[in-house]
Amino acid sequence: MLADSLGMTAHLAPSVFGQAVAVLVRRPRRIERARSVTWRLHHAAAAVRVGPLTVVSTHLDPRSAYRRYREATWLAARYRRRGQVLIAGDLNSCSPADDPDPAEDRSDPRAIDALDRAGLIDLWRLAGIGPGTTVPTGGGVGDAFGPMRLDYVFGTPAVVPRVREVRVLRGGEIEYASDHYPVVVELMPGNS
Repeated sequence: MLADSLGMTAHLAPSVFGQAVAVLVRRPRRIERARSVTWRLHHAAAAVRVGPLTVVSTHLDPRSAYRRYREATWLAARYRRRGQVLIAGDLNSCSPADDPDPAEDRSDPRAIDALDRAGLIDLWRLAGIGPGTTVPTGGGVGDAFGPMRLDYVFGTPAVVPRVREVRVLRGGEIEYASDHYPVVVELMPGNS
């Protein structure tokens, strides 16, 4: 319903244990190939190919730093050599570069390190504009967190030349829609 109301096409990946994830594509672009990963991840991953670009939406394990590390390692191994790829979502981990609170379980950097070591680039570090924290939102929805960045978009080296900017959307209804702010990556036109 959401995709239809926005004039978009969606690929939804259901989850066995947790929350489903999706990728939405605005017409006239179309999803050429779609895949759901439900058995290797606590939540899920939705992967779609739109022209030369593959977009993977995921949500890593919220409770176990080791499981997040395993999930990130698997995603990196699967997608790091597939041309232009974005891996995006709630990774439930802080980057060591963000100077997280060491008492917070999400400060365990192994998941983020796994993506870094695989040669994927944290696009916020590359082209971030404005504050990068993605939780909590200001509407009182996400008061379970202190201010930190848990949501990321990583890209392969092949997609990096197309990145214009990365920003976190704030304000208005966004403050109440979720406990996380959305992250937007603007890409220069390409073949997708």
